[in-house]
Amino acid sequence: MLEILYQDEYLVAINKPHDLLVHQSPIARDASEFAIQLLRDQIQQKVYPVHRLDRKTSGVLLFALDKETNKNLTQQFTDKTITKTYWAILRGFAPQEMRIDYALFNDAGIEQDAVTQFKTLQTAEIQLPFGKHQTSRYSLVEAKPETGRMHQLRKHFAHIMHPILGDRPHGCNKQNKLWLETHNMNTMLLHAKTLQFQHPKLNTLITIEANLSDEFNRVAKILDFNLP
Repeated sequence: MLEILYQDEYLVAINKPHDLLVHQSPIARDASEFAIQLLRDQIQQKVYPVHRLDRKTSGVLLFALDKETNKNLTQQFTDKTITKTYWAILRGFAPQEMRIDYALFNDAGIEQDAVTQFKTLQTAEIQLPFGKHQTSRYSLVEAKPETGRMHQLRKHFAHIMHPILGDRPHGCNKQNKLWLETHNMNTMLLHAKTLQFQHPKLNTLITIEANLSDEFNRVAKILDFNLP
């Protein structure tokens, strides 16, 4: 059963698990379950995905229950009036606060502007030898993408040399292997924590929050992060 975070007669939001596709994709033919299908069967109603999350990303995923609501919410995403907040665990000590303005290319090879604002919430240094270093450093960050490009956060954090822990192919494969061997961890630690938008029908500001996954919490505990 999918965890439903919010539901009314117009829309429904779930806490998407890691490794669940939103819908069928030709680049992931190994998948047999999809969020659209599972949610439709669970609530016995047709659903329309308003936005997307990567297969490897967990967190708030919003669906409309009718075409008019879907059109309104999609327009809010286009107009950038919806606020998305993500949490991620990065390799290294990230800057305390930073605005990443770095254009990305889409699948058609077209360059698109891409902007991410983030701040570091906590840092950790643990006794985990890596390369020539006897310890390993990590950061818990909160990111707010101002644009919505494919794999934007993953590419942006890799660009500033602080890749998301567990990310492939944009992350650090050596770090990923280290965590797999030492802590049996192979999950990308990127979570869509909150989504804030204007309700299309009720005309009220809605904020939906998704709890962190068990694996995110487990790694945070290893790193001794003080999570709320």
